[in-house]
Amino acid sequence: MSAYINQLSIRGICFFKCKNGSTAIEYALIASLIAMTIIGAVAMLGGELSNSFDDTANKVKSS
Repeated sequence: MSAYINQLSIRGICFFKCKNGSTAIEYALIASLIAMTIIGAVAMLGGELSNSFDDTANKVKSS
């Protein structure tokens, strides 16, 4: 049991000291922020684009 706890503590220390996966996590965070920005922009502009297309369609139908 003591060897298991010792191995677990060594892995825990290495987890917090190792920097190998930090750049992957940073890239994932940046990608998620970009995705959220795109989704927010589409959600905000989606209604205006829909209205613009509807107005154009109505003008084409009436001519």
